[in-house]
Amino acid sequence: MDHFPIFLRVEGRRIVLSGGGEAALAKLRLLMKTAGHITVFSADPAPEILHWAKEAKLTLIRRAMAPGDAVCAALFYAADEDDAEDARTAAIARADGALVNIVDNLGDSQFITPAIVDRDPVTIAIGTEGAAPVLARAIKADLEARLPAALGPLARIGKKFRKVAEALPFGRARRDFWRAYYFQAGPDAISGGETAVNRALDTLLADHLQRKARAGHVHFVGGGPGDPDLLTMKARRLLDEADVVIYDRLISKPILELARREAVMIDVGKEAFGPSTPQETINNLIVEHAQKGAQVVRLKSGDATVFGRLDEEIDALDAQQIAWSIVPGITSASAAVAEIGQSLTKRGRNSSVRFLTGHDMKGFADHDWAALARPGEVAAIYMGKKSARFIQGRLIMHGADRHTAVTVIENASRPEQRILETTLDALPNALAAAEMSGPAITFYGLAPRAAADALHRHTPDAQPTLHRHETMTQEAL
Repeated sequence: MDHFPIFLRVEGRRIVLSGGGEAALAKLRLLMKTAGHITVFSADPAPEILHWAKEAKLTLIRRAMAPGDAVCAALFYAADEDDAEDARTAAIARADGALVNIVDNLGDSQFITPAIVDRDPVTIAIGTEGAAPVLARAIKADLEARLPAALGPLARIGKKFRKVAEALPFGRARRDFWRAYYFQAGPDAISGGETAVNRALDTLLADHLQRKARAGHVHFVGGGPGDPDLLTMKARRLLDEADVVIYDRLISKPILELARREAVMIDVGKEAFGPSTPQETINNLIVEHAQKGAQVVRLKSGDATVFGRLDEEIDALDAQQIAWSIVPGITSASAAVAEIGQSLTKRGRNSSVRFLTGHDMKGFADHDWAALARPGEVAAIYMGKKSARFIQGRLIMHGADRHTAVTVIENASRPEQRILETTLDALPNALAAAEMSGPAITFYGLAPRAAADALHRHTPDAQPTLHRHETMTQEAL
């Protein structure tokens, strides 16, 4: 992030602009929505600028800008549409202590003006670091269509009521009150005007003052394989409302970004055969925050009910009579099999699929290898990279075909996804050569759809193939 977004108070402060043409007009139309004191320097201003000066919407000085003209200015815009003149006036403004924007010159500007959705006093700023202004305008148009015109009046009325609402305890009680106002009571009353909205606010506050503090609650939320677009709507809502988020190592940064900025974020990551937060510590953290009345999201990678040690954490909550609920997520096997264009079951091939773990608390996990070694069987193996040679040995020992297709998907659904096509015979060496360091799921008995026919022909000389995410995407197009 090269440009840090802030909202700068310009009420009563100077904003200086040099220029009188189309670029100046575009900036002035936006700047005149502010409560700043605008001064324009232009020897040849457009008729619109002359008209605005006559109406006292800005101060027009009909000459070129000179040293000292930007003293005490909060912002300066160089909009002369001439590189040399823009550079000259920008240098003057910098010397006078103003923040400088040169129109259509991102590299020499100290700040940029975002695309703005105006529902005064609600203002939404959209920036793309200057890389994609067309995209910013498209987002602005989308938000303009989604946000009702009544949002501005509701916010103005609510702003006057903020001091009164401070009678509620700080934190969740106030958030619940304002959520009820903006999403229910306010919109229901707005057609009756400000008087009706104020009555609704008074009634709503009286109701919330009588409410008891909400008891702590724990939501076990499946965070999916990493792509935030694969989160359920309920998971997104709970992340936005959570007081505390206790998350696993494999939760991606884009998903963590969806949590409230004020939420307490606690990393309790576990790593196979590596550093791990003890399960008892995790249990105690969940209980501790819920007992304090927090709304806790226990965010688990994939689906919380698949190899997530969910029962141990639920038992800890039940022992303290703390309420909990489960929000399903997309498990890694579902996301990964979609990436290779296959299905987990197929008529005539397999009527069942096994979800296995490569290791458990005691080390490498043992399974019914004889059943799995039969032709046509399919298994999704979680946490199977480090146990690959163990799995290979057990399957071959029980008669599995060495040429059985095996596919390993690393970072399924994420931009850094990689797909390794190999066979049971070559699996350990192929994994070592691929140097996979991210979370991976191994499919025994499945190859990517494009390669399935070749592998089913049992070509002994077939070599492991590694696909990166972008390669698969291009092929899909």
